[in-house]
Amino acid sequence: MRAKIAVDAMGGDFAPEEIVAGAIQASAELDLDVLLVGDEQQINSLVKKHGGKDSEHIKVVHAEDVITMKEEPLTGIRRKPKASINVAMKLVKQKEADAVVSAGHSGAAMAAALLKLGRLKGIERPAIGAVLPTIIPGKSVIVLDVGANVDSKPKYLEQFALMGTIYSRYVLGNAEPQVGLLNIGEESSKGNELALATHKLLTENPQIPFVGNAEGRDVLSGEFDIIVCDGFVGNIVLKFAEAIGEVMMQIMKEELPQGLHGKVGTALLKPNLMNIKRRIDRAEHGGALLFGVAGICIISHGSSRRGSIFNAIRLAKEAIDNEVLEKIKANNQQRLETETHTEATSAN
Repeated sequence: MRAKIAVDAMGGDFAPEEIVAGAIQASAELDLDVLLVGDEQQINSLVKKHGGKDSEHIKVVHAEDVITMKEEPLTGIRRKPKASINVAMKLVKQKEADAVVSAGHSGAAMAAALLKLGRLKGIERPAIGAVLPTIIPGKSVIVLDVGANVDSKPKYLEQFALMGTIYSRYVLGNAEPQVGLLNIGEESSKGNELALATHKLLTENPQIPFVGNAEGRDVLSGEFDIIVCDGFVGNIVLKFAEAIGEVMMQIMKEELPQGLHGKVGTALLKPNLMNIKRRIDRAEHGGALLFGVAGICIISHGSSRRGSIFNAIRLAKEAIDNEVLEKIKANNQQRLETETHTEATSAN
């Protein structure tokens, strides 16, 4: 059965054109249906422009409002029930779509997901998980949380580690994923109160393949498959990693030889340069999965263009195809039953 992805066509700095273009490309190349949510007149015009008007796999769903970046997320969601992100989430809630992709207001997307879809049983806080490249070719690391929770409790990070483990195992293909806790040192005695308490929980949980603390230099080393942290630190790490990629690309452009010899040399190096770009360009990763809500939601960067949207939709399809949501639900149920049994045994 073809996956159905609801795309917030009005969200993002380059919406709706770049969003529509990326969605049409994804529908054609990834064998899925796309529901473009937003201003019907604008979207229909762009669908025609980008060659999707005759596709039976492109559908436009009208939404008369948009949550702007300047609006307070929860207030905007409640005041504008017919905003594109609300309508997109409603499609998932009503099982008319399997996932939502949005490059709009990330706070609004998270608020809409929580209000419309709700949290998964056994998960106290959602987390945004970003997949980043590492120095090992073909290997990625998932970092969570990268912005959903500025303040976290140790129990939240333990739950993030469980969800990240499932995603790493079934989507990223790591048979034996390794979890690290972002900290200021490798020793278990290092860190603030949150880090110390979380380290203890991760160590004692047999469902988490915890291997110890990860320092900042380890995030992209490839030694870890999952790294957990609170959203405040995680968001800084994410933005810094994105900046590194942009700086590297700019330096390469500036340092390549100029003139005729430069053009010849660049032409010879083109395959290598393209591979470098694919490994460090944030557009190649598309977006971040919102873990812990009762539906698949991909949050893309606000500056996403068609390439990023294509990859965000691909990320959503991978989560659907690998039944990530169902596996997290099953894991949570098993964990809750174990905790209930342990508590009952202790009481007796």
